[in-house]
Amino acid sequence: MFFYELHEGDDEVYSDVLVASESEWEPQEFFELVQRVRHDVQHGYEQDTLIEAIALVLERDYEFIYVNDDRLAAAVNVSTQDDDNFLADLDGDDDDDEEAEVFKDEFRTIVADFDPDLGRPN
Repeated sequence: MFFYELHEGDDEVYSDVLVASESEWEPQEFFELVQRVRHDVQHGYEQDTLIEAIALVLERDYEFIYVNDDRLAAAVNVSTQDDDNFLADLDGDDDDDEEAEVFKDEFRTIVADFDPDLGRPN
């Protein structure tokens, strides 16, 4: 099994996805494939990110496996603190578990540049 990663974003905020293939792709060959798929989907995809849309096409048309949260069999929170180690609830059906509640909602990051010297907008 060979694993490939797709990144989207910049140095401060980015997301990534993994795809796997039973066939080995040369890096340049994989890059060219991703560019073709990107060109086809970039103006009309329904997923949250472009890389998710690309990963779905790679899975559908090129026999890759899109390694996303739907494929997880287990998720374990790991920490140096004993109380912070637990098996996360993947189904979201254990509302009584406080740790599971932390992972119930998705999080998004927004980065904004702030220049205090510019003053307030009028």
